[in-house]
Amino acid sequence: MDEHALLKNYHEHPEVWDEMFGNADIRSHYKNFVGAIENLSPEEMTRKDEQAKKLFMTQGITFTVYSSGEGIEKIFPFDVVPRIIKADEWLHIEEGIKQRLKALNIFLSDIYHQQFIVKDGIIPARLIYSCPNFLREMVNVDVPFEIYTHISGVDLIRDHDGRFYVLEDNLRTPSGVSYMLENRSMTYRIFPDLIPKNNVLPVKDYPDRLLKNLLSLSNRQKSNPTVVLLTPGMFNSAYFEHTTLARMMGIELVEGRDLVVDNHHVFMKTTRGLQKVDVIYRRVDDNFIDPLVFQPDSMLGVPGIYWAYRKGNVAIVNAMGNGVADDKAVYAYVPDMIRYYLNEEPILKNVPTYQLADADNRKMVFANMNRMVIKKTNESGGYGMLIGSAATEEQMDEFKKAIGEDPRSFIAQPIINLSSAPCYINGELQPRRVDLRPYALYGPEGVDIVPGGLTRVALREGSLVVNSSQGGGSKDTWVLGN
Repeated sequence: MDEHALLKNYHEHPEVWDEMFGNADIRSHYKNFVGAIENLSPEEMTRKDEQAKKLFMTQGITFTVYSSGEGIEKIFPFDVVPRIIKADEWLHIEEGIKQRLKALNIFLSDIYHQQFIVKDGIIPARLIYSCPNFLREMVNVDVPFEIYTHISGVDLIRDHDGRFYVLEDNLRTPSGVSYMLENRSMTYRIFPDLIPKNNVLPVKDYPDRLLKNLLSLSNRQKSNPTVVLLTPGMFNSAYFEHTTLARMMGIELVEGRDLVVDNHHVFMKTTRGLQKVDVIYRRVDDNFIDPLVFQPDSMLGVPGIYWAYRKGNVAIVNAMGNGVADDKAVYAYVPDMIRYYLNEEPILKNVPTYQLADADNRKMVFANMNRMVIKKTNESGGYGMLIGSAATEEQMDEFKKAIGEDPRSFIAQPIINLSSAPCYINGELQPRRVDLRPYALYGPEGVDIVPGGLTRVALREGSLVVNSSQGGGSKDTWVLGN
């Protein structure tokens, strides 16, 4: 291994797949990048790292952490060393995600209409009906172009064998895409000549692709349908992303109070009067979107919007009720959905998952809790989770008690050794665990995936939790062209 200052203390873990090193040698697709930074002094690398931090701060690239009842703005930690993915690996990922989203989309249509998958005994009815995100209000509602999952973020991890696995599907209001875009523009600023030299595929056209997708959903035959982005407001943890995407797409950012429903049509209040809205990219959760139908005290939604949607007068992206498909207990059945609906074998495998409503699974998991991750089926952001290898006896007992009271709401998975990637920390490269969230757009013409995604990093040494809310950061993701 090269004894260069940046690399001299880089140690692979024997049981962890390292994205940059294999058998104590730099992998071929990292060689160009390592060759370029090898000649930089540690001082120069540190300067670039500091420059990135300052730019993130001055541009207000933050997220909000809610703790002790307060919302605290934090800079989103960015690592200057990109995560690099080979062209053939990306094609495999792309094919696997397309296959998966096709099956999940058919599943949503089926579960809210004929329910063939339940009648044929592939998925138990009680699993669907006990899901808090199964919306009875969406039963027999026809959605535009039969597309439910317009925007998805599918979380992938790589195990010790180098294979990619799907960790979870985010089909409601997936976030993080603005960080993917900001990370790339940051890399351009600190390593301006490296992206063209490495033949890195672009991600910057994501907002254009998204806008094209949104425009295609309008049912009005007009050249410029009105598209808006509905945000819960500035106190939402992803508000930076809402403002960024609205600006990049050139569409209005609106809150519930900016919209009004009249005669089952949605209008936006403007200084020139009311303007009809055709498509709403909403970042407001199902429960809050219409106080007349869902949570009556919601101040974030628009009274009457549900009926405007039901009557086909406005398109809402993503569809309501998608949460039934990304429930962590339903996730276990996605491979069966692929076989059932598409008559194909899954290209990307699931992580083995044990539903704790099953008594035998419970017994097995309780006996092996120190080797398991326990997750609540409808929590996100790394909350409601127990990593057995890092838990105390007391924490395990608490979880056992909670599982005993409500087993349907928990699943268990073996602890997966997430792959590691080099990060620039304290003046040298050090391995840290990573996952990957590619973003897929599903439109009338099929599934479109931007070559890249958000690589999230567990910045604490030894940690497996990559969520920003739990101290994680992110890095640019390079997909190489052929």
